[in-house]
Amino acid sequence: MKLDHPGVCFVTSRAATGDRPLLDVVKAAIDGGCDLVQVRERDMNGGPLLQLVREIVAAAKPRGARCAVVVNDRLDVALAAKAAGIHLPADGLPIGPVRRHAGRKFLIGRSVHSLAEAQKARKDGADYLFFGPVFATPSKAAFGPPQGPDLLRKVAEAVKIPVWAIGGINSGTAAELRGLPIAGVAAISFIASAADPAAAVRALRSALTESG
Repeated sequence: MKLDHPGVCFVTSRAATGDRPLLDVVKAAIDGGCDLVQVRERDMNGGPLLQLVREIVAAAKPRGARCAVVVNDRLDVALAAKAAGIHLPADGLPIGPVRRHAGRKFLIGRSVHSLAEAQKARKDGADYLFFGPVFATPSKAAFGPPQGPDLLRKVAEAVKIPVWAIGGINSGTAAELRGLPIAGVAAISFIASAADPAAAVRALRSALTESG
């Protein structure tokens, strides 16, 4: 997907919504103008996950290509739900077989945590990358210390495909990334936990675009 503005991705987490239905939070984020939704509910069984993704795809449909829905790790669910693509963890499925099975128009993203991983993913045919953790965050602590904006810039300049920043993203940290050659930012708790998820999406976009 190609954006003409800094993008905002909502990475879903049922555990972070404060007991609100995840679908309601996703709909609010879509209404707020998010460009990408990654359905990342790793503990859900296939049937319930498929139903959820179908509902999210339907919710995003009125925005057309302006809001793509991808599924974390589950190629079968992504294809069955007619999602726009799949997001592969760093140690997930290899890109080549996924591409051959799903076709050229199917979005394939990959999470990477180093410049070398990013370059390999681009060579393997990824359409976009998530790079992080850029800032400190408990949810990404297992992937090592924060990488920081400087390495994020190096990765984005090196791979020449869209790179999204993830890890510790909020309106304050997003502002630190303003002007970098990235596709945008991906957030979990900042959107999922917000009293107003639509406003949280708008706050992230403003942080990436407003000067001063």
